[in-house]
Amino acid sequence: MAAAAAAPLLVVLTGPTGSGKSQCALQLVQLLAVRLPVEIVSVDSAQVYRGMDIGTAKPERAIRARVPHHLLDIRDPSQSYSAGDFVRDARAAIAGIHARGALPLLVGGTMLYLHALRHGLAPLPDASPGIRQQIDALAAAQGWAAVHAQLARVDAEAAARIAPQDTQRLQRALEVYRLTGVPISQWQARAPLGREPYRWLRYALWPSSRERLRQRLQERFDAMLRAGLVAEVRALYERGDLTPRHASMRAVGYRQLWPHCAGEVSIESAAAAAVVATAQLAKRQLTWMRRDRELTLLGDTSIAALEALAAQISAS
Repeated sequence: MAAAAAAPLLVVLTGPTGSGKSQCALQLVQLLAVRLPVEIVSVDSAQVYRGMDIGTAKPERAIRARVPHHLLDIRDPSQSYSAGDFVRDARAAIAGIHARGALPLLVGGTMLYLHALRHGLAPLPDASPGIRQQIDALAAAQGWAAVHAQLARVDAEAAARIAPQDTQRLQRALEVYRLTGVPISQWQARAPLGREPYRWLRYALWPSSRERLRQRLQERFDAMLRAGLVAEVRALYERGDLTPRHASMRAVGYRQLWPHCAGEVSIESAAAAAVVATAQLAKRQLTWMRRDRELTLLGDTSIAALEALAAQISAS
């Protein structure tokens, strides 16, 4: 009997926001190109939106012309995009890349998307408009921090990974508990594994220190402001059909600059809030990565280290 064919290879490069994933990925692509072609699949919940380029650190058009990228600019900011959407789109992109004889390199820091792609999605209950109205009323009366505190009392695990500002996921987590009496973290633990369709090589950039990462985040946001981020957010604000409740406008940086475009806060205050929020996002990503014992952490991204990594990937 012939041996079963090995599952196709999938390489992941993740890490906290601002850790240099995109630059590292492009260096890897160049090093791997002498052995096999590589196409990049974005794992970023904000880069899917058109018109959100500067604040999401989306690769420039010249780079995308040189190296194929997938799952960028596939939604209008008024539309929603879920982990389920990502799994469907990513699997289709990966299948196409493999069919072309190329290697898929998944690059990004939306950890929920990576988890869903690898472990599947839990069969969660349908939404309840009535319960969502109750949660919205609580948020309107006491603020989303109160909703987050209520979630923490019934599902500490979910509350630890959902920011108080992430109102969509926060509402859904509390909704599921109110509907079923079972924390959403327990529902998600029941996700069907099924047959693993890929061989995974998973790497994560690990900052040398949190202080250095915070400095990089400040420098990166300053560069985004110089590149025209305020004008980008203002253009979205002036469309008239977007609000802070849209998932796209809850992205870090956009959420903090929105009230500045509305004339409610100064640019200095908005920028300071954005840097703090970005650092908080990085902290949550590091926490998630730290719990994943199968991730290979990369502290050294020198050319020699990346050459060794490219050789390891090529031999897999």
